[in-house]
Amino acid sequence: MVPRQRLELVIPNRARTLAGHRIARVLPFSKRRAVGPFVFLDHFGPIEVPPGQRMDVLPHPHIGLSTLTYLFAGESVHRDSLGHVQTIRPGEVNWMTAGRGIVHSERSPVPAPGGLSHGLQFWVALPKKDEQGPPSFQHYPAEGLPIHQGPGVRVKVVAGQAFGLHSPVQVSSPLIFLELNLDDQAELAVPDEAEERALYILNGTLDTADGPYGPGQLLVLPAGPGSVQAKGPTHLVLFGGAPLDGPRHLDWNFVASDPALLEAAKQAWREDLFPKIPGDDQERVPLPE
Repeated sequence: MVPRQRLELVIPNRARTLAGHRIARVLPFSKRRAVGPFVFLDHFGPIEVPPGQRMDVLPHPHIGLSTLTYLFAGESVHRDSLGHVQTIRPGEVNWMTAGRGIVHSERSPVPAPGGLSHGLQFWVALPKKDEQGPPSFQHYPAEGLPIHQGPGVRVKVVAGQAFGLHSPVQVSSPLIFLELNLDDQAELAVPDEAEERALYILNGTLDTADGPYGPGQLLVLPAGPGSVQAKGPTHLVLFGGAPLDGPRHLDWNFVASDPALLEAAKQAWREDLFPKIPGDDQERVPLPE
């Protein structure tokens, strides 16, 4: 029998505002800057958006990272400076690699349908060798992501591999991202292939060796096997991977191993030197000063 999972750290989410809406910032945290290559996590929603009200994130730049966007409800239109236009819907993956620089926007469809909006956005720091590489974008439909089912357990392998299943999402470093749904009283032996891992609870309650934990809490796990049990239907995600190849610095929307790259990116945005988004180049997020 797999022993109950012990915890290394518990991180509560913190309220922030994005595009006029309340979101929850999960990573980075003062006591934990990254879990594997994941250096940033925002959880938005669930919120009910009235018909006609927009949730627009204006054009803004990134360097040194990949964004992983994953929705549970609603839809959003991604546009970027490479010319991609892609609507993302629940269960799908948008994976955008910034490399040396990209600009993107995330906007409500036209007309804005309203309804429930709920999802996650991660930033995955690139290996040093890829930090200044070319930008790219890939979209993966929901039906292409493999699913593992066990007694009271349903796991979607969104990125990486687990339970003998491999996600088609092309990643730049060893990592894992799973969406898990557990029935009441269901037990899960937490996949332990990744050196660094964390569980983020969206709904429900998880019982661990250190007690029960509920929605909005990030449970950072030590290495080694462990199990959790759901107390009521529970929806959560697991993510992590190999440790980064050195520390990373974050400044606004930029990630880099060398602070000089951050300063250069900030100056380039000030001087409007980043590439434009075709068809979405009339407004942008200003650099915070």
